Amino acid sequence: MAEYNEPVNALSPEAHTFQIGRSDPRLAQCLEHFPSAVFTECLYQSIELIERYSIELAVDLSQQLDLPDQLDEWRSAGEISQRLSFQPPFKCALFWILERLVETGCAEARGNGESRSYCLQHPLWKSDLKTLRAIGVSIDPGNAATLDLLDHVAGLYPAAAKDQQSGDGNLLGPQGVPLWLKYFHNDNLTYAVNNWVAAILAADRLSSRRTLRILEIGAGTGSASEILLESFAERGLLSRMERYLITEPNAYFRRCAQRNLAAKYPALPLEWAALDVDLPWQPQGVNATEFDLVYAVNVMHISKNLMFSLGEARSTLANDGWLVLGECVRPHDNQPIYPEFMFQILNSFTNVQTDPEFRPNPGFLTAEQWRRAFSRAGFTNAGFAPDIERIREIYPHFFTGAICGQNR
Repeated sequence: MAEYNEPVNALSPEAHTFQIGRSDPRLAQCLEHFPSAVFTECLYQSIELIERYSIELAVDLSQQLDLPDQLDEWRSAGEISQRLSFQPPFKCALFWILERLVETGCAEARGNGESRSYCLQHPLWKSDLKTLRAIGVSIDPGNAATLDLLDHVAGLYPAAAKDQQSGDGNLLGPQGVPLWLKYFHNDNLTYAVNNWVAAILAADRLSSRRTLRILEIGAGTGSASEILLESFAERGLLSRMERYLITEPNAYFRRCAQRNLAAKYPALPLEWAALDVDLPWQPQGVNATEFDLVYAVNVMHISKNLMFSLGEARSTLANDGWLVLGECVRPHDNQPIYPEFMFQILNSFTNVQTDPEFRPNPGFLTAEQWRRAFSRAGFTNAGFAPDIERIREIYPHFFTGAICGQNR
């Protein structure tokens, strides 16, 4: 497995620019099957800007959390956490911040795993978030949704470090929900790209079927459902749809999806229900061997027991049915990526069962880890789209992928 050892975007304390211009014929070749309107130079510039923004937030939070005083000699995340009386659930967030400091060149790291330790080599600088925000919105106004959410979450980090409560209450409360609604929206291209990749892979795998019965897991407010239906419509597949059961445990999000999709597709056999992926699916109304496609975008990585949830998904599939997951994919093992910043103070993101083979840590998985998980769960013909393993050698900030497996 490729490991993340060296900074992918080393910064000096004085640097206030970010790398753009990621156009590469090899990258274009890997993405030629996907809409050109999705994988644009604007998308790559947005990713680079948001990556840099998250690094600046890490620098700012390091100073708020008094990390420089603890990095005057080599210390592990566990030692720092103990010395500063951080809550145990904050460990993942602390590790991410420390790894971001290594990217800046201001800190160095040595060792691996629990023994990995850090030491500050250069003083940290004052973050210029206002300038970066202005640049991000000028690249694409849709980036404001991600930047707003990043800012909101950053404001919760100090309390999450010290208080016994997780960030769930604040992040999913009245102030947080409007921000999530804007973030999980197809106008936010850095998020919507996941929806497009998964939808196209699903349409490819089901294009030869005469009838379609679909189960979607964790649909949220329906942004992934919307792109899936759009992709099916472009291929003339909607007339083959016999059933589309869209599930979402959050009642408010589910109602939002239902209002939107029912109005757009009044003739389609759309149904809505709640489903908890961590509990047996059949008692929740999902019958075995019923569906041709089980579909989920950015859901399965928070399954408490990933092997259990993959097994439940497989049990609902008909023979030769497909599981298609759109996921934020970690390019290299241990590589910190900006989408983690929003989630790692959520209990549902970090309180999961780990496994040394396919889930060594909470959070997002690499392509290799997903392949191992699908194989252990009994899926065949596992595949990724696009070719993440090739793309990451060309562009190490590519976090989008869809993995599929067949029930045989």
